[in-house]
Amino acid sequence: MKKKLFAVLAAVLMIAAFVLTPRIGIADLGDFSGGGDYGGGGSDWGGGSDWGGSYSGGDYGTSYSSRGGDSGSAFPIILIFIIAFVVISVIASRKKQNSGANRPGATRTAASLLKPISDLMERDPDFSPEDFKEQLSNLYFKMQDCCMKRDVEPIRPYFADALWQQFDRQVKQLKAMNRTNYVERIAVLSVDLKGCYQDKGEDVIVAEIYARIVDYTVDDNTGKVIAGSKTQEKFMTYEYSLSRPIGRKTAPREEGVSERHCPNCGAPLSVNESVKCPFCGSVISFSDHDWTVYAIKGISQRTV
Repeated sequence: MKKKLFAVLAAVLMIAAFVLTPRIGIADLGDFSGGGDYGGGGSDWGGGSDWGGSYSGGDYGTSYSSRGGDSGSAFPIILIFIIAFVVISVIASRKKQNSGANRPGATRTAASLLKPISDLMERDPDFSPEDFKEQLSNLYFKMQDCCMKRDVEPIRPYFADALWQQFDRQVKQLKAMNRTNYVERIAVLSVDLKGCYQDKGEDVIVAEIYARIVDYTVDDNTGKVIAGSKTQEKFMTYEYSLSRPIGRKTAPREEGVSERHCPNCGAPLSVNESVKCPFCGSVISFSDHDWTVYAIKGISQRTV
């Protein structure tokens, strides 16, 4: 009888350990695309904390005493039921979290803070909203490609340093765990420039990206999908905040290529082709020259 009870108890404890073990979330360069849908108001991403979808439950323990403790005692059975109840409760709680109920996304930038894009165009007549939206759409594709290749160096100039460092830590963690995040069937369905404002010597543009992706993570050693799905489509809404110093003007463009010069050696650069100077090897950052992304928010996710 004792052997059977201990076997059942061991099985329950194994299930509890599995349920309570922290999970690694899907990357999507921001860890927005997880197992459950969300939307509404919540916290931002891109401020200072590292990514990582982990769950934690409070420590707990069950103590009991037996007066006599013979093999027919009901206390081991009661213990098993208590542990089973805890496991079932945790599973139910997880399901509720993943169902989307009461799962908020990030809070959009207040409309009262924003001015129309035409306000920026008055100060920068060469600024093209359509070109800007096209560049942002292309950057989104490039971000996902870098995530799959686990190398974010090519997108470094387009992001504020703190945000890029988060991306770098993210892909290095995936690589260390021998995991690859795949973002496939990408379609940017719309890019909407919500408005602009000025803050701390910077012009800021707030844009909203609505995209469709298939997002999953694979164990490199086994080839098995350990998170996400190869078939489920996720419709994602993001808010991007981009800034550049006040007074900067839109650079001349020819056939979709922005002309820049290496700040180290002065050589001409094609922004669409490289983020490193081909002559001196310097990594080029646009933070002092052009629009850079300094914050990304996950507003909502809908899985179909």
